[in-house]
Amino acid sequence: MRSTLKASALALTAAFAASTAFAQDNALSGDLKIFLDTSNPAPRATMEAMIERFAEAHPDLNIETTVIDREAYKTQIRNFLTADAPDVATWYAANRMKPYVDAGLFEDVSDLWEEPAIADNLASTKGAMTIDGKQWGVPYTYYQWGIYYRKDIFDELGLSEPATWEEEKANCAKIVESGRACYTIGTKFLWTAGGWFDYLNLRTNGFDFHMQLAAGEVAWTDDRVRQTFANWRELIDMGGFVDNHQNYSWQEALPFMVNGEAASYLMGNFAVAPLREAGLSDDQLDFYQFPAINPDVELAEDAPTDTFHIPANASNKEAAREFLRFVVSAEEQTVINNGENLGQLPVNASASIDDDKFLEQGFTMLSSNSPGGVAQFFDRDFPAEMAAEAMQGLQEFMVIPDNLDDILARLEQVRERVYR
Repeated sequence: MRSTLKASALALTAAFAASTAFAQDNALSGDLKIFLDTSNPAPRATMEAMIERFAEAHPDLNIETTVIDREAYKTQIRNFLTADAPDVATWYAANRMKPYVDAGLFEDVSDLWEEPAIADNLASTKGAMTIDGKQWGVPYTYYQWGIYYRKDIFDELGLSEPATWEEEKANCAKIVESGRACYTIGTKFLWTAGGWFDYLNLRTNGFDFHMQLAAGEVAWTDDRVRQTFANWRELIDMGGFVDNHQNYSWQEALPFMVNGEAASYLMGNFAVAPLREAGLSDDQLDFYQFPAINPDVELAEDAPTDTFHIPANASNKEAAREFLRFVVSAEEQTVINNGENLGQLPVNASASIDDDKFLEQGFTMLSSNSPGGVAQFFDRDFPAEMAAEAMQGLQEFMVIPDNLDDILARLEQVRERVYR
């Protein structure tokens, strides 16, 4: 770990002391019930240790933690929010929280987002936590998407990281000329095609338009959506993607990049570990932000975000709000997201990160270089039925781009049914 983590550990100790002193004057008491969906061993241990640190700062508070298997949690959340709500519960940002916001089951915590410590340091994630102009929770971890590429291949071909769409296409043309595909991808399970649509649409039309499409407010046959597909087709027509990608999962598409048959991969940061395990060194592997397409559009990113919420029926909202403040503090964000714990990115721009070049690049990109906002990924931002049908259409378009008119007509019919 970087020395900044050591410094942060000292800062955390000081913060505990300050919190304890604060608690003596403003003692939180009573019960605080916390429900977690972090059932895998590492996330569970991370969350339980964090809760223990909070408990040390508030000794008069009786904290009861319940951990539920993640898949079971998804089916139980509406019931427990309605019947016997905890005071704090984990969930996800953006469209995934909307049903519970619309049903009045999540507390409005916009007051927290007006506090400078949160407003100044969590600005990049505010849009993902906002519905109807209000904020309904806080994030605690996220990870970047972007283009991971073979730097050695780029060096061989005299290519540099592109900042514009024209540069991206020029690079791709040279890669194809060298006998390689520009991009590996496996669309057998559809969601990877959703990632390509996200970025192309965010770069063509912007974050607000993308969210309007996700909310069913824009027709799939809209000319602006067609322009997104037109940009995508430019890469398809030049042979930019590996052949037969519909037969591969995302993991099965990795060897094309490892073996040098493809030069890059649009993917989440979770792809780094298997690429390293397959033998690529950090000298061979690098990362860049998806380039700009429309210069009038601010850059927005896909960064799936996990969140904490206060149920509307919570009994101890004062303690719950203090817990949310604690979770997003720079000190806690540094600790829970380091490589020994979640191994992801802190949401607080003042936090520190591990000495890992991909985490560092992702943190800089999401904290400083993404003024357009943070999307959650296609199948989180769109309602489940719309996402399933649309991702099928996106895969079909990649295989048979001439079917676009039929695909968009079908998706428009689904939109009219789903959002009605």
